[in-house]
Amino acid sequence: MPLKEHGTLTNRLVVLRAEKGWSQKEVADRLGVSRQTIVSIEKNRYNPSLKLAFEIALLFEKDINDVFQYVVKND
Repeated sequence: MPLKEHGTLTNRLVVLRAEKGWSQKEVADRLGVSRQTIVSIEKNRYNPSLKLAFEIALLFEKDINDVFQYVVKND
């Protein structure tokens, strides 16, 4: 039986980028991904792979939980 969706993944990428003064393109270049990938992650339209999520956290020198949050829905 498949697991039903229990929540959504959100992130603080826009805030962290602003704190560093980095553009979306700068972050994308540092991570080796497209700017569109960063745009999509910031707008919660795309969930990054676990590897990319950890790389983003490392880039910003944060714990992964300080960058990404899993918000559980109350049914």
